[in-house]
Order: sequence, then C-alpha cells, then structure tokens
Amino acid sequence: MRAKIDAIDLKLMELLSENSRLTYKELAAKLKTTRQRISRRLEKLEKMGLIKKYTIVPDFDQLGYIYVVLGITVKPGTELDSVVEELKKERDIKVIEKALGSHNLVIHLLAPKDMKKLETRINEIAGKISGMDKLDITFITDIVKFETL
Repeated sequence: MRAKIDAIDLKLMELLSENSRLTYKELAAKLKTTRQRISRRLEKLEKMGLIKKYTIVPDFDQLGYIYVVLGITVKPGTELDSVVEELKKERDIKVIEKALGSHNLVIHLLAPKDMKKLETRINEIAGKISGMDKLDITFITDIVKFETL
C-alpha cells in the first residue's frame, strides 16, 4: 500500500530536515496547527518509514577527522548484498549507498587524519569487497550544503 502523505507532511519533514531540534510547539506554530497533530503526524511518518533518522552534521575537522568518500566499482555479477551487510558493521563507515553509474557502491568514511592509518583503513575496507574492480577516493574538505529534502 502506497503511503498517503500531504503538503503538511512534506512541509513538516522539510522543517525537520533544516533543524531536527524544533519542538512540537515550534513546529505547530510554523504549520498553524496543534502539538497533538504534529505528534500524530510524526508518529505516522516514522511508522511509514518516511522519517528514518534525526541527526546532526558535525564539523569533522574540528573533531580531528577527515571525511572520505570511496567510489567502488565491482565486476559484473558480484553479489553486493552480503558485502553491504559486512560493511554496515563498521563503526567508521557512516553512509553506504548502492548506486548506478560510475560506481556500484559509494561509502562515506570518517577517518583519522594520519595518512598511514587512513591507507591501512581503506585497504581493510577494500579487502572486504569481493569482486572489486576499481576504487576512487575523494577527500571532503568542507560540507557547504547538506539537505535531505
């Protein structure tokens, strides 16, 4: 069954994607409704799986880390689901995306600034990906815009 959402649900998700710390009272004021309706709508959106997570965007540099994106291409016929399940267990892997195009997998890695340690970590991850054909590495220098809606 397809999810039934309306313009208010979409606006609610947009507001939360901009600031997930808004209270029910603040959301209700912005949407000209009641806190109870906001509560019911959010519960519905969460149960439907439309809101998966409330999160933050940290400043990785100030935390002493670098943010690295690994673009991985695998050979045709490679089974990705078991690889993804193994990679999900890794605490420093923050995002795993299956993709079409230049890469089959895109992995976002929070890594130490020490290049030797980073090289070791990337090699460990690459070793877990059977059928890997190509690995591209991109160092993220600054997150200048991060929106989900």
